[in-house]
Amino acid sequence: MAAPTDQRIAVPIDDPNADTEWNDILRKHGVIPEKPPSPTPLIEEAILEGRRLAHENRLEGKDLSDLSDLEDEEDEAFLEQYRQKRMRELSALEQKSVHGSVYPLSKPDYAREVTDASQRGVVLVNLTSAQGGGNVESRVLSQLWRQAAHEYGDVKFCEMRADKAIEGYPERNCPTILVYDKGDIVKQVVTLATVGGVRMGMLHLDKILVEVGAVKENDMRVLKRRRAAEDAEEERLAGGSKGIKSSRDGVKRGDDDDDGWD
Repeated sequence: MAAPTDQRIAVPIDDPNADTEWNDILRKHGVIPEKPPSPTPLIEEAILEGRRLAHENRLEGKDLSDLSDLEDEEDEAFLEQYRQKRMRELSALEQKSVHGSVYPLSKPDYAREVTDASQRGVVLVNLTSAQGGGNVESRVLSQLWRQAAHEYGDVKFCEMRADKAIEGYPERNCPTILVYDKGDIVKQVVTLATVGGVRMGMLHLDKILVEVGAVKENDMRVLKRRRAAEDAEEERLAGGSKGIKSSRDGVKRGDDDDDGWD
């Protein structure tokens, strides 16, 4: 017969994580592992830090006119600090805004205007459809291209018919976005299927620009558009809630009317 010390003893454990005197004894003797620390303090600390950052950055994405509207709500010194910051950012953008419009390309100057130019900064090329307005996605992207070139004057936007740039390029692949950096293609988007299709907007294009490093994540132009979209979505949801409430009220009134008929 095996010695008692060699036998496996079944120790009753209801809940190894429970704070009981029995579990304390078992932990002391190494029968069950020590209880992991509660995540609650870490979660609370993360929430407080998130609120602090949100408060500090509450004016991100607002332009000078927006700041003027907040004079009654914010501390004057705090607003002035942000005004100076915005003015410095605008001044820096103006100095870098050397483009401002879409560059039409021809094959002989492609290497100079795109490949070589990408050594000095990101260059985006829109390969358009040969069908012109017949390709709806191509028409949508060309419109966005003009808007983006105007807003992001510090980024070079080029455009060329796909079949002129690449002989035999399939029409079904138009439009195509090519992004060059340091002389290489770093991203390509074939048709708009993955970026909203015919509903593609500046938010989609902003995302591409941030992804390839053409603009920063905290660029005020990106933040302002993102915040405007979030505000619009909140208004839409709030309007939907009111619509549901009105509908319910209508049903209730209808039920009351039915009761009257009884």
